[in-house]
Parts: sequence; C-alpha cells; structure tokens
Amino acid sequence: MPTIVNAMSVDVEDYFHVAALAGSIDRSRWDDMEYRAEENTRRLLDLFDEFQMKSTFFVLGWVAHRSPQLIREIHRRGHEVASHGMSHKLVYNQTPAEFASETYTSKALLEDLIGEPVLGYRASTYSITKRSLWALDILKEAGFAYDSSIFPIRHDAYGIPDAQPVPGLVATPKGAHIVEFPMSTAPMFGVRLPVSGGGYFRLLPYSLTRAGLHKLNEKLQRPFIFYLHPWEIDPQQPRVKTKLLSKLRHYTNLDRCEARLRRLIGEFRFAPVRDVLRSKQLLARETSRPMATPEGAYAQ
Repeated sequence: MPTIVNAMSVDVEDYFHVAALAGSIDRSRWDDMEYRAEENTRRLLDLFDEFQMKSTFFVLGWVAHRSPQLIREIHRRGHEVASHGMSHKLVYNQTPAEFASETYTSKALLEDLIGEPVLGYRASTYSITKRSLWALDILKEAGFAYDSSIFPIRHDAYGIPDAQPVPGLVATPKGAHIVEFPMSTAPMFGVRLPVSGGGYFRLLPYSLTRAGLHKLNEKLQRPFIFYLHPWEIDPQQPRVKTKLLSKLRHYTNLDRCEARLRRLIGEFRFAPVRDVLRSKQLLARETSRPMATPEGAYAQ
C-alpha cells in the first residue's frame, strides 16, 4: 500500500439533485421524490467504519434541513463535515448576491448542527470556473479555510483546463488567497486523465483509475482527492427518463461502484480533506475561524 495519505470525500446529495437529471426533475418536485440519501450515506459510514477510515462529507444544505440527525451522526462518528452549498444550483448560474446568501446560510446551518466551524466547501458540479472565480472571494469572506471545487480538465459543464493540478494557495479576484484542493487528474496518454472518482470511477476501467492514482502517489509523490455520492452505491434507485448522455453518466456501473470502492480503500490510504491539507502544511491545525452568521451574506 502506498505511504501517502489521500483525501476521501463524499458529496451528500440524493439522486434527484444531480445536475445531469435537472432537465427531467423540476426542483418543485424534490420534496415528493423517494428520499434515499439517509440510507445510502449510512451505508458509506458503515463501510468506512469497517475499514477504520475517516472522510470529509460535503453536505448539501437541502439534505441538512431534511436530515439534521444524519449530519450530527456524521460528525459524531468522527468525520469532517463540510459544505456543498444549499440548493445544488450551479455557481455560474447564480448572481454573487444569491451565491453569498446561500453560502452563508448553508455554512451556518451545518455549524449549528455540529457545534464547530465548517472549514471546507465544494460547489455543485464543480461549477467554480473562470466565469465564476468571484465565488472564491465570497468563500474567503464567509470564513472557509479551503475550497475543493476546481476541476483542471475540459468538460461541457465545468473545468478550468489550465488550473494547477496540485493542492495549494490560489489567488482570488480581489487579491486574497484561499487553499484549493483541486479534483485529481493524472498525466496519462498526453492528457490530464480525471481519476478522482464519481462518474469517472464508474465509467473508466478500474485498472486505469488505479494506474493513474498510483502514478500520483508513487511517481509524483503527491496526494489525490477522491469523491463519490451516496446514490452511486445504490443501483436500486428510481430510474428517471432523461437524455441518453445523462443516462450514461448517471446510471452506468452503479452495481459495481461499492465493490470498486472497497477495493480502492484496500489499496490506498485515506483521511479527511482537512487532515491531508494539514499534513501538507497548507492548513493550520489550530484553524478555528468564527462560525458563520447568515446576516453577513446581506451586508455586501
């Protein structure tokens, strides 16, 4: 097993929150959809306990409102609770004022549930791109210590292809700095191959993902970040009629994901995002920013 400790993360949302299905499921229907996030998140918690491993759970504010006891349980079981925003709206489709309001509100909600500051943030569908870099200043002002929203690849919905592929400080448009842990890519076949999890983990052969991750750990001597969603280990979830590409991205290999995840955890070392950043001296161990107050969002 490689000696480098990597970051494990879970984006806590349900199948009907996914951007790929947004054209088929209106937000007004969310409350009426079959809710499976609690059960699937607890399956991941139990799996991580089995391997005596801790993770970061980027929690959607909508889920925190629906399942406050689940968020307390994640924290009680020793995992890091971080923010995945409030409504799963794409950042670049929001105004700065709307994003600020949601960001402060979701952060305050999570902090009220766990009783300590929330340090990390991840945008829905990695939607901090070149046209929404202004969001980094709002995250900094809200008191987040790190972000994990930038994907250094080219994609139809997200990505900054020339972004730095390693964790480090990034400058915000206003001249501040925030720690960024970008989604992991491995240089293979002359391109940056996305190997950080999610749909890529299900669509690509496991051997290819594994080779890319080993290259990051062993040859490049740097940690990677891995992510997945609770619905990705749930092949029994309701099937939604949608476009062929969306269907391919969302449903392919759901029945294989949990077994692949078990194999991955057995082959690599993992810890919460904050712990990996602290080990790289990018995040101070004593980091304890004041907890967010929603009122700050409206004082722009």
